[in-house]
Amino acid sequence: MAQILRGRPVAEDIRQESQKEAAELKSHGINPTVAIIRLGERSDDMAYERNVITHCNAIGVDVKKYIFGANITQDELITNIHMINADRSIHGVLLFRPLPPQFDDNAVCRTLSPEKDIDGITNGSLAGVFTDTKSGFAPCTAQACMEILDYYGIDLQGKNVTIVGRSLVVGKPVSMLLLKKHATVTICHTKTKNMPSLCRKAEILVVAAGRANVADKNYFSAGQVVIDVGINADSNGNLCGDVNFDDAEKIVQFITPVPGGVGTVTTAVLVKHVIEAAKHSAESRCAKVIKGFV
Repeated sequence: MAQILRGRPVAEDIRQESQKEAAELKSHGINPTVAIIRLGERSDDMAYERNVITHCNAIGVDVKKYIFGANITQDELITNIHMINADRSIHGVLLFRPLPPQFDDNAVCRTLSPEKDIDGITNGSLAGVFTDTKSGFAPCTAQACMEILDYYGIDLQGKNVTIVGRSLVVGKPVSMLLLKKHATVTICHTKTKNMPSLCRKAEILVVAAGRANVADKNYFSAGQVVIDVGINADSNGNLCGDVNFDDAEKIVQFITPVPGGVGTVTTAVLVKHVIEAAKHSAESRCAKVIKGFV
């Protein structure tokens, strides 16, 4: 039977460190602050918003809410984002997506400053991930995968890693984060031939296909580490991942559960990014002050 890589202890470890750093920032007069931008009243957005606010309150991160009706115009939304970009008291921004269909998603995302893009949705943040620079932040779910592997001491150097899925939310950015750790990465997608065979050869398998139980017993081999990124509802309405957990647990060495795995860590990463954004902002302002005296 596989060892379960639970997300809760990983998230708690991140939260404890974030809490210390938030307290340190506040001791220097800096209050880490996140702006939440939500359009309309989608139930899933509102549930996630409550979860984020709870985590922020526990850690010591302030929250400013910008709630708009779904009928707001794109120009109005962009104007508000520009105002938030210019507000030095706000360090990170969480923009709920998908936006209503009348919006140009790319145009709105381009408006957000990468320095405040704590969820990795801007081209600037993604460029930072792909060029291994400090521009913006990695998407939280991709970073959560890395946090789990690190917490459980899973060495990545030289390991063969296969990723199922090539989205900009998980597949592509997590491949770059894995390469940074010197893993050898293969990306599978809907046009990949002999996908189960490729997955069986992997030492570490990351499944982010967006389809319930798509990875069955044919995808696994003994000794593997399996990171299941998916969250779906099965035919009975129960939460499940992209991995058939019952099949995998009998074969692999380590596996993340759904629920209770990657998703549990994602919000902790989001709040961690707010703290990091606050630190970067403070460092940047100090550098400008010092430069002014030189």
